[in-house]
Amino acid sequence: MTTLSGRTQTALLVIDVQNGVVEGAYRRDQVITNVEAAVAKARAANLPVIWVQHSDEEMPIDSDAWQIVSELIPLSGESMVRKTFRSSFEGTNLAEMLESLAVGRLIVCGAQSNNCIRHTAQDAIAKGYDVTLIADAHTTTSYEWGGHSVSAQAVVEEQNDNFNEDLPGRKAEAVPLAKLSL
Repeated sequence: MTTLSGRTQTALLVIDVQNGVVEGAYRRDQVITNVEAAVAKARAANLPVIWVQHSDEEMPIDSDAWQIVSELIPLSGESMVRKTFRSSFEGTNLAEMLESLAVGRLIVCGAQSNNCIRHTAQDAIAKGYDVTLIADAHTTTSYEWGGHSVSAQAVVEEQNDNFNEDLPGRKAEAVPLAKLSL
């Protein structure tokens, strides 16, 4: 249903499942297990798997914190995107990569729900992609802001609750891994 003409392919976007991002994250191990299963499912269906890694002052490129967690292993030939902004599209070649693959639908998983997952998914919708968020394959950490605390569980649940919408010519949906259709 994408608004991107001729883009009939689907890709899996694995965002920021890095040591320094998921350390102490809500349901970390279960989410990583689900991301691993989503990757296996995408590979079995011959869908492109695109790995995204965030870099900033606390996670410089090639540092231990920047590395993808040891439970997940990108295969040779799978695309890698390095970013420095919350949206995986900003300042990267992701849009060109997806265009060359004729991708009109993105399946999104990873971390952090309230930052790079949210910004990338919303940016993709605005650009015309259909986006499926794997509801049980994204995570974040709890945080304090402006004198109040926000639990990671509440962030994940809010993201899932608010990510189901039909928009003109495109669709945003959150589905659990067990119900993910490729």
